[in-house]
Amino acid sequence: MKPVAKLSFPLENREVLRDLKVGDFITLDGWLLCARDATHRKILSSLKDRSFSFDFHNQLIYYLGPTPAPPGMVIGSCGPTTASRMDIYLEEFLALGLAATMGKGKRASALRELHRQYQAVYLITFGGVGAYLSQFVQKMEYLAWKDLGPEALFRIKVKDFPAIVGIDTLGQDFYELSSALTPA
Repeated sequence: MKPVAKLSFPLENREVLRDLKVGDFITLDGWLLCARDATHRKILSSLKDRSFSFDFHNQLIYYLGPTPAPPGMVIGSCGPTTASRMDIYLEEFLALGLAATMGKGKRASALRELHRQYQAVYLITFGGVGAYLSQFVQKMEYLAWKDLGPEALFRIKVKDFPAIVGIDTLGQDFYELSSALTPA
């Protein structure tokens, strides 16, 4: 399958997100932020007490907690975690300028409006193939809270990382549209 677009993060021009439609297969290049539940809580509390500063503008957060890297590898298995666990944090991160999130699975239907409002996208990547996805990772760097292990805030540099548009800037939802096409 040939990708319809290639995005490079952080985005230079957020307008490219408007061209993406639900179900589009795309690839990603550049630096992706990686964080899960514990890190989301830490980031938000640290931003409130001003003990942490980071620019989320035009960035993507990949909901990821990798396994340790085998010898000679940059990262271990790096498959997505279930995105709905981060739904409660999404609005605050979008308000900070976040352009995209990536994980696996359906998100709460109320988030479709947030994607429209903030002109952001949710990308889906493939669950169950974390070892395969690790081949697209060129570098990994810890940014904060390394003591949290796989839940630390880190970033990965990727090349041709595969994804599907799950929620577009119009608020269309891949899971809603695909269930409407499936016979009952």
